[in-house]
Amino acid sequence: MINWKEARSIDIPEGFTATVSGTNITMSYGGKTISKDFANNYVRIAKEGNAIKIYSSKDNSMVRGIVGTWASEIKNMIKGLKDGFQYEMKIDYSHFPMRVSVKGKTVVIENFFGERSPRTAEIVGDTTVTVKGDRVYISGVSKKDVGETAANIERSTIIKGFDPRVFQDGIYLISKGE
Repeated sequence: MINWKEARSIDIPEGFTATVSGTNITMSYGGKTISKDFANNYVRIAKEGNAIKIYSSKDNSMVRGIVGTWASEIKNMIKGLKDGFQYEMKIDYSHFPMRVSVKGKTVVIENFFGERSPRTAEIVGDTTVTVKGDRVYISGVSKKDVGETAANIERSTIIKGFDPRVFQDGIYLISKGE
């Protein structure tokens, strides 16, 4: 028989609704909803009263790491629903002016180093991307989705076979306005 011990407790702020069904947590606040699956054999999650409790069956470094990660992910869900996450990126070029636009769920980068074919980057989840001048603003309620979208945009402008100290054209993350 497994002896489950309470490892962490995260209080749910007023106005938030949280439901735990099996290994899935769904939170909503102000008309926005986010859900995440937390599945592990050694760690369980339950909602008790106005708190989400994380239980563990073992007490070793691996399980403590999972408990801490899950606690910070739940806190990020609360922070994302309350304030949101916004990243700012800068478009840098030296000779060929890049044209960056958003089409559906992709960011299209045209005329990168004078290339004929456009480069694309996927927008992940419910993230919104806006382009204003030489800045790209990425915002959303999920920290993972916003960060992954920023990484997709930055990765799509990597130039293989050239020295990045000399050829500095690209779109780079300059601020995480969390």
